Amino acid sequence: MKAVLMDGFGGPEVLSLGTAPDPVIGESELLVRVRATALNRADLLQRMGGYPAPKGTSDILGLEMAGEVVHAGPAVSGWKRGDRVCALLPGGGYAELVAVPAGMAMRIPDDMTFEQAAAIPEVFLTAYLNLFRLAGMQADDKILVHAGASGVGTAAIQLIREAGATSMVTAGSSDKLNQCIQLGATAGWNYKNGPFASWVHERTDGRGVDIILDFIGEPYFEQNITSLAVDGRLVVIGTMGGTDVSTLNLGEILRRRLQIIGTALRSRSRSYKIQLTQDFAAFALPRFADGRLKPVVDRVFDWTEVQAAHAYMASNANTGKIVLRVS
Repeated sequence: MKAVLMDGFGGPEVLSLGTAPDPVIGESELLVRVRATALNRADLLQRMGGYPAPKGTSDILGLEMAGEVVHAGPAVSGWKRGDRVCALLPGGGYAELVAVPAGMAMRIPDDMTFEQAAAIPEVFLTAYLNLFRLAGMQADDKILVHAGASGVGTAAIQLIREAGATSMVTAGSSDKLNQCIQLGATAGWNYKNGPFASWVHERTDGRGVDIILDFIGEPYFEQNITSLAVDGRLVVIGTMGGTDVSTLNLGEILRRRLQIIGTALRSRSRSYKIQLTQDFAAFALPRFADGRLKPVVDRVFDWTEVQAAHAYMASNANTGKIVLRVS
């Protein structure tokens, strides 16, 4: 099969189309012909040598895909050749073929394109995991979503809205903030205008927020703690700004009963991901089908333009997902 391969680690220039062995499926897996995949920050980190694929998984980039079933293993029921599916992957999405556990396959709504469906699995499952399972989101919660215009951010805003909770966001431009508000956020702060903590307290009448989803890490840590309400939960999804926090006031965490939750989806077990996928599908697929939820696609590149797609993601210009069409 054709696949995007890496010639060592480095910038986008190490990526090019090449040839790789076809995947071999297990008895409970589907062989899927990939029609579209999507970029994630993890792809950029892996390309630069900072985020190796989990042991025993493909070292080809790509954590999600949408395509058509080619073959089902002997223990699989409910799927047949030609069925349109999308799925989360531990790797291997930048390729013509992938092996997918049948329990992790989600049926694509009839009126949705492969490019749209490829923008669902990683970001929506990440947002669902962190909001519903880890942070225990309730209908009356107030939630601050950093990087609101990112793929996970745009997914989180919609899931928060559908759960009956309220979201506020930070982003780097008025255009991105406006797009977040169109998706359901109630307010937005341009982080280029300075610290956000006082704005959070102003918007919440001094109470703070119940949950924060943070991708930035060290530069936001102190403000995040300040911005949480009593019993608040800080979910650390990424550390794009750094990892080392110089001071931590444990007394403040004890006094306000705060929780700091670290999260990573890629390293979870297959059984965990299957159950997460099935829980998410029950909640979300009917909402995708009737339009209450929608994948947010910023740009679609042909996979021959993978270097340009990676450079575009690194520029932080996108709102929502960057998709590769596997032509």
